Amino acid sequence: MIVHSSPYLCLFYPVTAGLQGTALGSDEEEIVLIVFVLIDPDSNKVVNVLQYVVKPRTADINENILSEQCLSEAKLTEAAVKAAEPLETVLAKFESYVRTFVQSGDRPRGMIFVTDGQLPLRQCLHPEACSKNIQLSEFYESFYDLRKEFSSFYHAAEEMHSIRAMVEYLGMLPNPDLEPIEFQAEDVRNMLNLVLRLIADGHKFNQLEVITVRLEPGICSKNEEVDSNCVVRARGLPWQSSDQDIAKFFRGLNVAKGGVALCLSPQGRRNGEALVRFVNQEHRDMAMKRHKHHINNRYIEVYKASGDDFVNVAGGSNNEAQAFLSKGGQVIIRMRGLPYDCTARQVLEFFDSGNNPCSVLDGEEGVLFVKKPDGRATGDAFVLFAQEDDATAALGKHRELIGTRYIELFRSTTAEVQQVLNRSMDPKTYEQQQPLIAQIPQVPLLPQHIITSGTRKDCIRLRGLLYEALVEHILEFLGEHAKNIVFQGVHMVYNAQGQPSGEAFIQMDSEQSAFLAAQQRHNRYMVFGKKQRYIEVFQCSGEDMNLVLTGGIPAQKVLTSPGAVLAPPYGAAAAFPYVQQAQAASLMPAGNAAPLTPRAAAPAAFGFPPIFYWPYPSPPVSPTSYYAGVPPPPPHQAAPTLLLPADHPGLHPNATRV
Repeated sequence: MIVHSSPYLCLFYPVTAGLQGTALGSDEEEIVLIVFVLIDPDSNKVVNVLQYVVKPRTADINENILSEQCLSEAKLTEAAVKAAEPLETVLAKFESYVRTFVQSGDRPRGMIFVTDGQLPLRQCLHPEACSKNIQLSEFYESFYDLRKEFSSFYHAAEEMHSIRAMVEYLGMLPNPDLEPIEFQAEDVRNMLNLVLRLIADGHKFNQLEVITVRLEPGICSKNEEVDSNCVVRARGLPWQSSDQDIAKFFRGLNVAKGGVALCLSPQGRRNGEALVRFVNQEHRDMAMKRHKHHINNRYIEVYKASGDDFVNVAGGSNNEAQAFLSKGGQVIIRMRGLPYDCTARQVLEFFDSGNNPCSVLDGEEGVLFVKKPDGRATGDAFVLFAQEDDATAALGKHRELIGTRYIELFRSTTAEVQQVLNRSMDPKTYEQQQPLIAQIPQVPLLPQHIITSGTRKDCIRLRGLLYEALVEHILEFLGEHAKNIVFQGVHMVYNAQGQPSGEAFIQMDSEQSAFLAAQQRHNRYMVFGKKQRYIEVFQCSGEDMNLVLTGGIPAQKVLTSPGAVLAPPYGAAAAFPYVQQAQAASLMPAGNAAPLTPRAAAPAAFGFPPIFYWPYPSPPVSPTSYYAGVPPPPPHQAAPTLLLPADHPGLHPNATRV
């Protein structure tokens, strides 16, 4: 008779350099200790204990790494941590051990982790491994939660929040068999004692927790009910983020199928926000602890949201979109700039050509053109691909040609398909375009001599400013570098609604001054009351600035600083400078018309006329550009006029200029 052995149980206990216990992983601190304890449930014996001190990447930068809580929880020293091996090496060593002693031999056995709650794997290991691009083995994708197993078996009335609570509940005494083992974290001894006690009392571990590492596609209908306890709103996302990127930010937590909905502005552009739906409230609550965690150098804000919020963004009632999305493709690509007479066959040939071809799912059925209510083409289309690997090949054709038109490609989502199709079929979307000319306030342009030019890099560009920031706050932020600003050299940037965009251009008196300002102030913090935000400072030329303020940035232009390289925002930016009458009366046209005034203007004593211009468009932008109406000016303002440069962002790059 063949006896099937049970999988090994392996205790997984990490310690980070920061907070422990219920706050483990909430501060993004790196792992500095991992303890593995291998247990044979058939014999109820300890097979091996493996303890690894881990060197964090900040060890070479910071003198003191370990928090007081970390030092109290584990037997660690700063010197031991700095002399240890990095996380990827430690994980590789343990994986080699598992392959050699667990999964090989005449009777290979599996292995399943046991953790103290959800946090060690979901909030600690998986997010850190993802941020460091460490590929975890499959055995990290499932585990037993000791707290849930304990409560289920012993029918504990109260919820167990710690190892100590479980030990006290059973009134357990120290196990003399475990005394000889030297643990670097004493909680591991109690955790091991609890597992051995559960096995001895006849418990079979059976509540397997699974970690979903890849976002699965799904469709949300307008009539679907979504639990408000399962939804969050993520804010401050990079413009180019895809649904998979956002799912990676929440790696370790299980996002529902199709559970990432990128929010679009009234103009049809991604606005840096997303609604994320999780499988249950427990995962939503863990997601809330990632508030102000980072994607690269950008921190992401996470707030509670309602089910209705999610349905309003992700839900759709368009039958054509529903049929398209139900085909089950893993990848959706949005095409922009298609000829209006483009056919599905041309789209298939576009992706099937070149050195790295890829096949569209279901052929012509995998292409969905975006059309207006009267059936006319908009120049947009969505295309389905079967596998995630197809995404790289498909996006590699960005800006290749169909006929004489270059085609722009962007990673898209099911929610975006629903939103775009819903808007494109709404006649009200297009009713706003004609009145737009008569509704934008008058935009007196600055004389050319006020805006600098030339290729000398004697300007700097500030990005990430607090919306409350005024000119005096910029001067305070720049410190001693502020004395090198030329007269009328601070240009605050506002959006079309007259609200701050978080950017400013500043003209310095020399290239050296601009270089030093960018070098010494890049990624430094601006403090405003209780708020603080790091500011990006990039050195640029007068020509770069001039092109932005008078009609757009060429795609090849790059603004650089000593600490970073910044590619210009996608597409062209149409500039509409405004000047306050009190600060630059000599630049205003004759008459009694009052110019548009920003919400919070700088004092006139500083002498810096604020400049308004339309914000940079972010992908994807439809050539139809879904504009919302702009409120008409108050009666005391003059009749507005509009100045549209040739590369206004509302026009597709291939559209006819007038």
